[in-house]
Amino acid sequence: MYTRLCAFIARTCLQLGVGGLVLLVGAVLYQVIGRYIFNDTPTWAESGAVLLVLYVTMLGMAVGVRDAGHIGLESFLVLAPDWLRVKLELLIHALVLVFGVVMAWNCGVLAESVAPYKIPTLGISEAFKYVPPAMAGVLVAMFSLEHIIAILRGVEVEPAWH
Repeated sequence: MYTRLCAFIARTCLQLGVGGLVLLVGAVLYQVIGRYIFNDTPTWAESGAVLLVLYVTMLGMAVGVRDAGHIGLESFLVLAPDWLRVKLELLIHALVLVFGVVMAWNCGVLAESVAPYKIPTLGISEAFKYVPPAMAGVLVAMFSLEHIIAILRGVEVEPAWH
């Protein structure tokens, strides 16, 4: 059940990422047209594009951890004997889980500390800049836990894009 939940969340993140990329291209295109055709640069487009890049990147990074598409620490593990490889894989996923929890916590604290301030060109809270890494930290921790459970059960985590 936990694997199905993580797979659903990962697929949803991928879909949101694609939607974010479409919005990002639209915002940049609008900015270019506004600047070079209408000679009236929209002030919100750049800040909006940067914010979209944060969301798309963090969602993609979390899904990359689940699908083991990240730069793996386990690259040298193929040379290790099975008994050592399993223990090291568990250690790696445990360390990534801890990293995700720490990232989520600290980005949440940072978002809370800047919440009263506004992004001038968008009129929204500065906290929106720190929500994506906080969300990604939670997702990384969830997906790492899924990998740990899968290793202990002797199964593989199926990538979200299948």
